[in-house]
Amino acid sequence: MRGRLTLLYGVLFLIAGLLLLGLTQVLFDQQTEGSGPKILTGGAASERSAAASASAVPLPTPPPLDRNTRVYLRGGTVLKGEEAGEWLTKEQDRLRSAATTALLTQSGIALLVVGGVAAGFGWLIAGRVLAPLHRVTDTARRIANAPAADRGLHERIALSGPHDEVKDLADTFDTMIERLDRSFDGQRRFVANASHELRTPLTLGRALVEVAMHRRTASEDVRRLGENLLEINDRHERLIGGLLMLASSENALTERAPVDLADVVEHVVAQTGAEARAAGVGIRSTADEALTTGDALLLERLVHNLVENAVRHNTGPGGRIEIVSGPVPEEDGTAGSRVGVTVANTGPVIPAYEIPSLFEPFRRRGTDRLVTAKGAGLGLSIVRSIARAHDGEVTAHPREEGGLSISVTLPAADPLGTLTDLSVRI
Repeated sequence: MRGRLTLLYGVLFLIAGLLLLGLTQVLFDQQTEGSGPKILTGGAASERSAAASASAVPLPTPPPLDRNTRVYLRGGTVLKGEEAGEWLTKEQDRLRSAATTALLTQSGIALLVVGGVAAGFGWLIAGRVLAPLHRVTDTARRIANAPAADRGLHERIALSGPHDEVKDLADTFDTMIERLDRSFDGQRRFVANASHELRTPLTLGRALVEVAMHRRTASEDVRRLGENLLEINDRHERLIGGLLMLASSENALTERAPVDLADVVEHVVAQTGAEARAAGVGIRSTADEALTTGDALLLERLVHNLVENAVRHNTGPGGRIEIVSGPVPEEDGTAGSRVGVTVANTGPVIPAYEIPSLFEPFRRRGTDRLVTAKGAGLGLSIVRSIARAHDGEVTAHPREEGGLSISVTLPAADPLGTLTDLSVRI
């Protein structure tokens, strides 16, 4: 490609230089042939015969003069002797000055015009030559701007054309993206398969512990040990369930259905009401219509994790949780093209710099890192994965009085399009 660019620009500027030289020569010839008066010179012959035999030519240098020299100007004026010589000298200077001025001015204009044309052609040719590079850059930008690191890895450049440096770059990029795609896909499959395989021994372990606890001959120490083992087993089951949910939420959605987030919020509040009352936490919900499209089970899990996280991280009795769903307004206050759910809770003061780490798997605050903690450290990471799978975003802000406010925004569904889709299905 470097050789092609060099050849193209070399030929282009060679042609531009030839055009410039030709234009300069033409302009100079026109100036020297068409400027100044025509003069006639002669010797001792009669004025009439001299005027008839002389040629009207430009005078680059004064001819040899004598007393009988005659200069015939246009309009009938005749100059003789020294007067004729002085006039010829002045005329020569004037012609040279006019020719030089015209050459510089008109050649400069011609240079600008030809240079502009050459730059235009160079721009077009460079654009054609570098178009494959723009294609590589656009593909890389789409992959980099994907909602998740592995969302755009299915894209390929698949550049066709001559085998040059750009095609080598595109093919190498495709090979790298393909290997990354296989790596991410293999990681998700491993997590899902390992989680499924671990469920079986946990289920068997729970059954054996329960049998041992409920035997008539079981002592009080055995029952207490069984309760501790069941609590640990329950935490491991929640951990494996969270890993399965995380692996499934990271997959791209193949089917989408209309979902009203208001219905999801009401259902989740009803499910978590008992746990909140047992913890002494009050829940207040404002469920306005918020229609979107996606997987209803995953969206239910998203809201459930937000509410469950808010209940478990309250300071204790007297805590509050506020849940709001509805359209997300634009900056001017009008209804926008997105809907959302916001869950705000009381609790300990959280520094702003700790919030990004809360959305990473197995990242928890303070004593929640203990083995006996209620959560598995996957709740908010699952929320983020589900939101990304639905082309949404998750934002969190610490509250000044303590606690956290987490908002999830999703693309709004068109009500007319939803009705049409339902009618087709029926």
